[in-house]
Amino acid sequence: MAVLLSIGWCTSALSQGPGRWLIGAPMPSERSEVAVAAVESQIYVVGGFDGQTELEVYDPNADLWKRGTPFPRSLHHAAAVGLDGKLLVIGGYVDGWTASDTTYEYDPATGRWRIRASMPTQRGALAAAVIDGKIHAVGGVGRDRRNTGAHEVYDPATDSWTTRTPLPTPRDHLAAAALGGRLYVIGGRVDGRYSDNLAANEEYDPSTSRWQARNPLPTPRSGIAAAVLDGKIFVFGGEAPSGTFNQVEAYDPKANSWSTHAPMPTARHGLGAVTVGERIYVVSGGPTPGGSASSRNEVFTP
Repeated sequence: MAVLLSIGWCTSALSQGPGRWLIGAPMPSERSEVAVAAVESQIYVVGGFDGQTELEVYDPNADLWKRGTPFPRSLHHAAAVGLDGKLLVIGGYVDGWTASDTTYEYDPATGRWRIRASMPTQRGALAAAVIDGKIHAVGGVGRDRRNTGAHEVYDPATDSWTTRTPLPTPRDHLAAAALGGRLYVIGGRVDGRYSDNLAANEEYDPSTSRWQARNPLPTPRSGIAAAVLDGKIFVFGGEAPSGTFNQVEAYDPKANSWSTHAPMPTARHGLGAVTVGERIYVVSGGPTPGGSASSRNEVFTP
């Protein structure tokens, strides 16, 4: 069933940094550890810690939720991107905590899922971003429950994966974003332990296949989400043993500097963040560390 609510202003965070928040229609289901991506101005939410298979689809213009064709199996801690009018869902955990190498493609026009070429490395709690029509999948936790620095690139034109220079700092529950033809991999944790959060910020240049360290994330955290707007990478949320984060910090690659913005109305982890137009939609996630969940849909304008 579709859900339609009016978007309203949230003013509680306005005095604590630049930017403002809207409260959007809540997602029909409560989830965390989701994969979230935008495809042609529609936002898709896949999977969840409790093994949800329902595909939640949000129309930002109408502030309206509906459901697409269910995902083929229970999945959590996957990565998702929108590319060429399709939704691609990569890796994650299946059958409990078994790391997966699968690539699924969803066509919104037909409502059909299909399996594509598998990643070379099985992993969950990874991150992915698109550069020049190809998907870079980085980091995560492999079959041995330890971090992998795997960096593999999917070409939808040939339905094939290639291996690239590994991530210098292997980690999981990290964020990845593409900006200016470069890949930025930010934050994360060591071997699934959110007591070992990282501030790492590493940049990859596809033209040279080299990584370099950049100015670190001001607040070390994991279970985060990132989205690009106005030439900056905005990083949202996260968790630690002490609680969840409401921090919003933005990285400017040109200046190699960070700025602090109005905090999220609801601190949470295992969330998703995507840009549609001039807004970033921050969806789902757990308000307390561990297996909590929410249906929150909070909208940020820098």
